[in-house]
Amino acid sequence: MDGIKYAVFTDKSIRLLGKNQYTSNVESVSTRTEIKHWVELFFGVKVIAMNIHRLQGKSRRMGPIMGHTMHYRRMIITLQPGYSIPPLRKKRT
Repeated sequence: MDGIKYAVFTDKSIRLLGKNQYTSNVESVSTRTEIKHWVELFFGVKVIAMNIHRLQGKSRRMGPIMGHTMHYRRMIITLQPGYSIPPLRKKRT
């Protein structure tokens, strides 16, 4: 599960939960087949569709030097009806 970083909770991702679709950020070097295998193995579910897109890093300025944060990928997986991923725990503070 090193390739999957964390779950994403935005307005759109919460709406997609009703369609049995889950959203999370993944490592940039992970392939589609690796991610699908990790999700099916770790959560014990059947994935029927997967959409992955690459998001640009944000621009950052450090004095006179302009830089950017790292690029990352976001996946949206669709599970077969009857399967679900258990809710994730919150970080302890």
